[in-house]
Amino acid sequence: MSTPARTRRAAAVGAAALALLLAPLVAPATAAPQPGAAPSADLPAGMVDALERDLGVPRAEASQRLSFQADAATKVRTLTQALGTSYAGSWVDPAAGTVHVATTTPDKVRGPMASGVTTVAVDRTLADLEGLGARLDAAGLPADVATWYVDVTTNKVVVEAVGASTDAAAGLVAAAGVPADAVTLTTSPDAPSTFADVIGGNAYYINQTSRCSVGFAVQGGFVTAGHCGRTGATTTSPSGTFRGSSFPGNDYAWVQVGSGDTPRGLVNNYAGGTVRVTGSQQAAVGAYVCRSGSTTGWRCGTVQAYNASVRYAEGTVSGLIRTNVCAERGDSGGSLVAGTQAQGVTSGGSGSCSTGGTTYFQPVNEILQAYGLRLLTS
Repeated sequence: MSTPARTRRAAAVGAAALALLLAPLVAPATAAPQPGAAPSADLPAGMVDALERDLGVPRAEASQRLSFQADAATKVRTLTQALGTSYAGSWVDPAAGTVHVATTTPDKVRGPMASGVTTVAVDRTLADLEGLGARLDAAGLPADVATWYVDVTTNKVVVEAVGASTDAAAGLVAAAGVPADAVTLTTSPDAPSTFADVIGGNAYYINQTSRCSVGFAVQGGFVTAGHCGRTGATTTSPSGTFRGSSFPGNDYAWVQVGSGDTPRGLVNNYAGGTVRVTGSQQAAVGAYVCRSGSTTGWRCGTVQAYNASVRYAEGTVSGLIRTNVCAERGDSGGSLVAGTQAQGVTSGGSGSCSTGGTTYFQPVNEILQAYGLRLLTS
């Protein structure tokens, strides 16, 4: 399968041994990010319930916080363009109502764009940090290193080893020639693994042998995770065919559905309703996000990093969104949203929804661009 060239820019990178969140069965033109309306005050009950359950967000404040982070995403985009190569990342805290931007040239943050922004002076740009991460990828992630990503809040690269010792992570850093003072070494008890009307989050079945979840509806079908099926594989409920699939390296695919199925710009909230999809503007690090999947339903967390490299048993996947949302087998391919903005499709992770975990997502805009698809909105 082909692996389209791509440019990855964001705030984090990771590498980890991941297994499919695919559940086994037993008995158009290149698309730019699509802006949309901020969340309305009448949020679906399922979203409010999940934000309260998973993040402790007071019900009365949910709409206000989601509106804040939607506005913050627009402000961050302006700051990124204004700072250019000196940009070193940004993050938000919806509870505190704060926006931080890191840069090597803090004097450039002035005038109207500085309003409501806390500027953090740092030594390394985002490009510098991602360059260090590229060295780690080039050195090759060993099986006992789970992931690496850029932590914009500390201006360092985090390298995470599997198990109780950081020795494997330290060895990778040394082998890659990455300065030790630019790195934070951590550990994870588990190695990540993949989770393997057309509405986001609903189940679908591949070659009558496994189950995944719909990501987002596009013109003619839906996008999902690449590890769920190879090009040419068939699906049921809805019936369709994988027209493109890329995994590992990437973890994305798109499925063309039959004329009897109607793709709609909605995501199942597993509380008897749906969430509208109004666009695909990228959320900031720290933003609240919620995931829909056919095994564990609707779960919420925050964006921890972008551009993570993750080492699965099948190979390394790069450019993923790292979150603290939980997921389990069968949730693979499902939708990740920030308010009503599409963010990505579920790739894999570690942990569970009983114990908590880390989950990675393939950015949706990259999928749209790779296959020339149009995201359906409502």
